Amino acid sequence: MSEASSIANQIRPNRVMPVAVAHRPKDGPKMAEALLAGGLNLLEITLRTDAARKALRETRKNFPDMLLGAGTILDASVVAELVDDGINFGVSPGLDEEVVAACAKFQLPLFPGVLTPTEVTKALALGCKNLKFFPAEPAGGARFLKALAAPFKTEGVQFIPTGSITKETAPSYWALPEVVAVGGSWLVAGNLLSADRFDEITNLAKEALALGREH
Repeated sequence: MSEASSIANQIRPNRVMPVAVAHRPKDGPKMAEALLAGGLNLLEITLRTDAARKALRETRKNFPDMLLGAGTILDASVVAELVDDGINFGVSPGLDEEVVAACAKFQLPLFPGVLTPTEVTKALALGCKNLKFFPAEPAGGARFLKALAAPFKTEGVQFIPTGSITKETAPSYWALPEVVAVGGSWLVAGNLLSADRFDEITNLAKEALALGREH
């Protein structure tokens, strides 16, 4: 079993993967604490802000057992540093051969982004079977993903659909056997973080976990 498949198996019971943009280093551990209180043991912090790397490090320091991922990996040169930060997996919005190679070199499980059959085929050629489907809702939602996944059933491809998914649309993705979990930015939305509404994040995590286990 590949490292990415092993991580996917650990992610799957959560049914939803919180995807966050951290504007303050303290947002990382605060989110982790709130999510754990709600029953979710994983968090993806995207590399979209200057505070993201420190938020990842602070989260790892305070919550050593949490499944922690770095999202929006666009540059292969940052992979070694992210491994030193202690993350468990990486996520990229697209399929970049250099990023895939760097993650393989440092044994960092990666979920590269795909949107078309051509990209899935290329991902398989690069040894990637655990993929991010992005941007999920703008591209056509679960119906599109079902059609995309169909030709690759015998290859064991799995997806984490991400992009504008809500608690209302998440069940349509959970119905697909190829879906490991849905990317859930609604759990850790920017307005909740900026207002320190971490209790609300806990409640949303509980709700999402319960909903996911119903499907």
